[in-house]
Amino acid sequence: MRKITRYPTEGPNALWQVYSTVSPWKAVKNFIFIQLTRYCPLLPVKNWIYRRVLGMKVGQTTSFALMVMVDVFFPEKITVGNNSIIGYNSTILTHEYLIKEYRLGEVHIGSNVMIGANCTILPGVTIGDHAVVAAGSVVHKDVAPYSFVGGNPLQVIREKIDDAPQ
Repeated sequence: MRKITRYPTEGPNALWQVYSTVSPWKAVKNFIFIQLTRYCPLLPVKNWIYRRVLGMKVGQTTSFALMVMVDVFFPEKITVGNNSIIGYNSTILTHEYLIKEYRLGEVHIGSNVMIGANCTILPGVTIGDHAVVAAGSVVHKDVAPYSFVGGNPLQVIREKIDDAPQ
């Protein structure tokens, strides 16, 4: 089960009301820096921007591939452990704006995690240490440490991958 907080809204859909929850200046600043990191080939520069400008918690030697899109409105709710890889063109969301509510949830990605290309990680999920997420997956629930998951809907392919402690 995802760990999200729901906020009901009145009037038009919640996305029309986004700037009552997030400063437009914060959104513009974040958008500019996220676009820079999406195209930047220098991993230390990307991680510096993620940590110092966007407020994300990013571990040592973690790698964000080209075109990774992190949440524009609440990037500070993203934590990634040490030595993890986020694959090409993946998206990490910490918000969902719906018709009559919006939802927020932190995303925790452990250490030594491999996220394949073109994955979408939804708000409120935790991906355990040493987990592997197959390319093209939608992560809508927690992923256990050392497991190999994939698909849409997300399914466990293997519960304990080869480097799991015995």
